[in-house]
Order: sequence, then C-alpha cells, then structure tokens
Amino acid sequence: MPKAKEIYLTSEGLDEIKKELEHLKLVKRPEVINALKDARALGDLSENAEYDAARNEQAIVEGRIVELEAMVENAVVIEKANTDCVSIGTKVKIEYVGDNDTEEYSIVGSKEADPFQNKISNESPIAQAIMGLKVGDIAHVSSPNGQYDVKILQIV
Repeated sequence: MPKAKEIYLTSEGLDEIKKELEHLKLVKRPEVINALKDARALGDLSENAEYDAARNEQAIVEGRIVELEAMVENAVVIEKANTDCVSIGTKVKIEYVGDNDTEEYSIVGSKEADPFQNKISNESPIAQAIMGLKVGDIAHVSSPNGQYDVKILQIV
C-alpha cells in the first residue's frame, strides 16, 4: 500500500485542525444524531425533508471527520526553520525584479495556505521557485499568470 502524502503544518495549524476535529466529534456529530432521531420520529422517511437534510449533514460531518483524521495522522509539524535558505516554515521578503515591488510571504504546507494572509503553499509556483535559495539569489518563476523573476531580500 502506498504511503499517504505527508501534510506539512505549523504547530498552530495542527492545533486548529485538532480543535475542529474535536468540535465535530463532540458537538456537531451528536447534534446531527439528534436531528436524525427527531426526523425519524416524524414518520414516513420516504418523503421526509428533515430526515434527508439530516442525512446530508451527517455525510458532510462524517466526511470532514475522516479528512481531518487523515490530516492529523499524516501531519509533519514544521519546526523552526533554518533561516539560511528559503524552506517551509520561513518568512521570506522578495522583490519582483523590474517592478521594484516587494512582498513578504510565509511558506506553509498546502492545507494552511491563505493568500489573504500572505501564507503561500510550498507547492505554489513561487514557493517552488525560491525553495533552497539564499538572500540575494534571483529565481525565475513560471506561473499561470506568466513568467517573472524575484530576488530574495530577507529570510526570517
């Protein structure tokens, strides 16, 4: 059997997943079970919209529980990264060559990526291009938005 894909998470990200999993198991699952019981009590299940809705919600909750359990099981916690070069867990300040525009990104695992908070996935084109580079290095990025160069200004 092939090994499951490792999921890179910060310790905070893993804690959030564990909290969501606990909430689903201890709060949401019992709520859905009660909704199913109440809907069954209404009688004929073949035309019972409440029962259908509760079954759909149950499927969503159970699916999410399975997904989160797999994440926890395959999680690789990102330790404090070495700041000599860009890697998962580092913050990097880059300059878009030619634009003199700078941006700061945190390199995180794909499950924690949030572009609105400048957290980019290690699987994104820009992260793949700069991984392993040092301050002063220039990387060529090929993305769906075109090709461009970035210079590493700072690694934290």
